[in-house]
Amino acid sequence: MKVVNINEVKAKLSEYLDLVAKGERVVICKRNQPVAELRAVEQKRTEPRLMGGGPHHFAVPASFFEPMPDEFLDAFEAGPIFPATTHPSRVAERPDGPYGPTRSRNPRR
Repeated sequence: MKVVNINEVKAKLSEYLDLVAKGERVVICKRNQPVAELRAVEQKRTEPRLMGGGPHHFAVPASFFEPMPDEFLDAFEAGPIFPATTHPSRVAERPDGPYGPTRSRNPRR
């Protein structure tokens, strides 16, 4: 690690960048107080990462592959977001909300 004052860095920036490119760290000081550090940029990985190759292992339980109970399927398929009574021709209409009919934000409609 090299410690230099800002005036020296201004005069010899390319030399310090060459040092940084070789792996050296350069601490820049202003009035002998450290204010910044030059270090090499980490290179991106070029090879793709292996999925599941992290430090922790994850086991998929056998129950993951079993069919979902009907209560869960009904909650997804006939719930408040996609009610089972919605007819395809009426999808664009707004249903009544929990506090009464939903009004359009545009008063001209």
